[in-house]
Amino acid sequence: MTEEPDEPQGRLRPVSPAALVGLALVGVLLGWLAHPLLQRWLGVAPIVTWLPALLFGFVAAILLVAVRGTRRAQDGSRPRPDPQHMVNRFVLARSTALVGSLVSGGYAGYALSWLGLEAELASQRVVRSGVAALTAVAMVVAAVLLERACRVRSEDDDL
Repeated sequence: MTEEPDEPQGRLRPVSPAALVGLALVGVLLGWLAHPLLQRWLGVAPIVTWLPALLFGFVAAILLVAVRGTRRAQDGSRPRPDPQHMVNRFVLARSTALVGSLVSGGYAGYALSWLGLEAELASQRVVRSGVAALTAVAMVVAAVLLERACRVRSEDDDL
């Protein structure tokens, strides 16, 4: 007679603030280096459009809607989603938070690299990169909120 193995009882931990800050700092460095390297390599530094800021804001809004729905499901005002669905939301939130941290730092670094320069379109690059960095931070905040909303209390948590 063979015994079936028990289901794994691991726990998923929320992403640490240190990981988010570390990725943002790496992004700042990469964004800051992108300006001189791309200018040397391509002959011109890239122009930042409004599209990234709009995209990050849109993703943040979608995540906030998911946060609201997840919290309503957790408090019982909606049917509770199956555990796999909650894990999928958690993984989406975590990956968005990690990538968003890197991207927000990248846009912030790119904006910083243009400060004080008298180059053509420098102020435009600073403003648009700065707005993109801020909306990416909003995306990270929304992702962290979704990650926290996916947390399911176990019977052990009540003790």
